[in-house]
Amino acid sequence: MSIWRRQATLSDLTETSRGTLVEHLGIEFVEIGPDFIRGSMPVDQRTVQPMRILHGGASVVLAETLGSTAANLCVERAGTLCVGQEINANHVRSVHSGRVTGTARAVHLGGRSQVWSIEIVNEAGQLVCLSRLTIAVIAAPGAPKPGAMG
Repeated sequence: MSIWRRQATLSDLTETSRGTLVEHLGIEFVEIGPDFIRGSMPVDQRTVQPMRILHGGASVVLAETLGSTAANLCVERAGTLCVGQEINANHVRSVHSGRVTGTARAVHLGGRSQVWSIEIVNEAGQLVCLSRLTIAVIAAPGAPKPGAMG
């Protein structure tokens, strides 16, 4: 059974990311399943630290991109927006080249908050980073507040 309340294609997600950090880092959405979103990112000059290994911050960008994108597909779009509230990441393996792939899966889908787990693996399928993202579900700017007259 699908968790998505709003349907989107990989092309839709790519288009929404144009002109953002997502595009700059070369993050690509590669699969939308019934309960997950998967994306990949190159390990190159844009995403490595000075020691030429994958920068932990780049892994966090991939994790938050996948989790927040997924979160926004799990709520009714009109008047509601999902934004990252807290993220943590355990970096367990270094990567020097190639691509990493992240998979975001919901842990909790509530009316005011969501929690997502994002696993990032290397090309051999080995765990590189495990991240947990807490999402706040808020009124979109300009949307009426709950209970507001109007």
